[in-house]
Amino acid sequence: MRKPKIVLLGAGYAGMMTTKRLMQQLSIEEAEIILVNKHNYHYQTTWLHEVAAGTIDQNQSRIMISDVIDPLRVTLVEETVEKINPDQKKVTLQNGELDYDYLVVGLGFEKATFGIPGMAEHALSIQSFDKSRYIREHIEYQFSRYRNGEKDKEGLLTFVVGGSGFTGIEFVGELAEKLPQLCKEYDVDLSEVRIVNIEAAPTILPGFDEALVTYARRSLEDRGVEFKIGTMIKECTKDSVIVGDDNEEIKAETIVWTGGVQANAVLGESGFELTKGKVNVDGTLRAPGYEDVFILGDCAWVMNQETGRPYPPTAQIAIQEADICAENIKALMKDEPLKEFVFDNKGTVASLGGRHAMGTIFDGKKLYGLSAKMMKHVIDDRYLFMLGGPRLVLKKGKFRPF
Repeated sequence: MRKPKIVLLGAGYAGMMTTKRLMQQLSIEEAEIILVNKHNYHYQTTWLHEVAAGTIDQNQSRIMISDVIDPLRVTLVEETVEKINPDQKKVTLQNGELDYDYLVVGLGFEKATFGIPGMAEHALSIQSFDKSRYIREHIEYQFSRYRNGEKDKEGLLTFVVGGSGFTGIEFVGELAEKLPQLCKEYDVDLSEVRIVNIEAAPTILPGFDEALVTYARRSLEDRGVEFKIGTMIKECTKDSVIVGDDNEEIKAETIVWTGGVQANAVLGESGFELTKGKVNVDGTLRAPGYEDVFILGDCAWVMNQETGRPYPPTAQIAIQEADICAENIKALMKDEPLKEFVFDNKGTVASLGGRHAMGTIFDGKKLYGLSAKMMKHVIDDRYLFMLGGPRLVLKKGKFRPF
């Protein structure tokens, strides 16, 4: 009898943890498991703002898949996914094709620019390991240009970050720590440097408690971050952004867009119905109309039945989705009832750079400063432990002293 073939697309949080759980729950005789990913490594998406700013060793955020996934149990296919044909149960790759019995789609996100002219062409994005590493190198290059005689170029050391959500605020926090270090290294007066955060909404960090937002904004402003809140970016050019009702031009050689994400374009191109760039999955995390296709992480909207609104797509949710997805695939194989996904909110902590952080844990307890930063590191290390045990925590963990 042929073994069922489970194909997982993408080695992000959802894809990696689903693969890990399937390895634990199914024997090698019960199923063939194939993980498809562009690279032979997994990276911590929630650490990419630190990679981009240059505040951690870039390789700390990168984990070789073979270090945590047994190659004797799971076949890793290093390929780019081009299309999914759910009616024929096939996946088209750049250099081949795979058929499947059960499919897990965790292909991650792409930059959503909301039609802002020039944003797709000119803005950088914290979208992948390689793109984040490029931002890191680009920032240092600006200081090198300044040091080598381009001091009079307007906007050379102006760093504009579009969007004040989680990624945008964490990134400007890291910039507030890193740029003063680069000023010392390149003998640049700190007064020459600007960090400007632009947000169309009336507040930074929408969805956070007001006291936490106030703390975060004050912490960042005290370290030189300028905010333009309730201000839309009208256009992005090669070396500037046009903002606000008065069309103010801010000259900047570095523009990083963090204002929105959408599911990987493969989903739309494969015929899945999208709502605001993502697929509305059912309570069991399956795509509408397909009992054998699960869509997770940044590709999916998962509805909160109490509020009638989708959960925000975070790493915490993706990891929890992986548990239910693996259990439901096993249940389908054994013709057993499937489980509905229910999010267990353990809190959210945002890093603000250096010793600065804030957030809530468990029952809404607020944390600020060093205690919040320590909790952020505990959260990060917990994922490493779940994925690769103590050995991975020792190798990649954030237990380093402050």
